[in-house]
Amino acid sequence: MHKLLIFNDEKLLRQALTHRSYAHEHPDETSDNERLEFFGDAILTFISGEYLYQRYPEMGEDEMTRRRAALVDEKQLSKFATEVGLDFRMRLGEGLIRAGGYHSPNLLSSTFEAVVGAYYLDKGSNIELIRPLIHELFDSVSQETNINRSTVDPKNKLQTFVQANGATTPPKYITDKKGGADHTPEFISKVYIGEKFCGEGKGRSKKDAEKQAAESALAKLKKSSLI
Repeated sequence: MHKLLIFNDEKLLRQALTHRSYAHEHPDETSDNERLEFFGDAILTFISGEYLYQRYPEMGEDEMTRRRAALVDEKQLSKFATEVGLDFRMRLGEGLIRAGGYHSPNLLSSTFEAVVGAYYLDKGSNIELIRPLIHELFDSVSQETNINRSTVDPKNKLQTFVQANGATTPPKYITDKKGGADHTPEFISKVYIGEKFCGEGKGRSKKDAEKQAAESALAKLKKSSLI
């Protein structure tokens, strides 16, 4: 068993593995993993930034931004989830299981984030105990995967443009789930610069929808010859 799944508090691990669909079908389950998913996402964002800053002292901000996006995107996190053995450990509702939920990149990546958040709490909020395990996973990602110079995260590109043009606040994203089944949700995101609506996007996750919204805003700016 991977060290990331060895917990002192088994209840905390069980919560991290529990999707809301399972909790809905089992009234005895008092909580699901959504809050832990949010927390784990924040931890991974921090560790990935720190990892790149320390590992590559000559790397510029733009390149670090690209690499960080590659390390923590849905596709990569779902691979990490499978690597540590989360796939068939996820506690899913029967409908999701029948629909192939054990192989869903969205569910796998979300559960991985939840487990990271839970592991951090289980180890007394000591980041030194989780950092080596995450670094080991990051090290397993090839240089070729990390460096895709043709792929620039549109959210970062939009924020860079906004800051360069004197805005005092970053772009604001308003994202809501608008439909779809549990295993194929659809999110719609709208991005605002100040109070001005600038773009809209759809995606299977909040992150994807926000990226699409940023791309829409960038396309409008380009059309207006502002970038």
